[in-house]
Amino acid sequence: MCKLFIDADPALWQSATHSLRIDGMVTSVRLENYFWQILEEIAQRDGMNTAQMITRLYHESIAAGHDLGNFTSFLRVCALRYQALQLSGDIPTSLAVPIGSLDSEPLVGQQGATRANQVH
Repeated sequence: MCKLFIDADPALWQSATHSLRIDGMVTSVRLENYFWQILEEIAQRDGMNTAQMITRLYHESIAAGHDLGNFTSFLRVCALRYQALQLSGDIPTSLAVPIGSLDSEPLVGQQGATRANQVH
């Protein structure tokens, strides 16, 4: 089992820091290269670069009332959730389908039901 993970390209888990400007403030985000690759794919689906997409996620999260004390963890969860939704077939694997064009309400509802079933 572990061979699947330990024989992966070590470059995937190496960290990289990217600087971006959010509301006029320069901030740095440090993530493993694998997460940067996933976030770049998400951004490209909606015609954005990674910095633009991260800034949009930040603004929409703040507008929704989220406390983003650990923004880096939030971005990791976004990347993993994206992959999980692709795996379940809820997000098309075709990169030609923008994420913004998808109806997120049913997916958010499913997330709550799945979480409730896991607790019991």
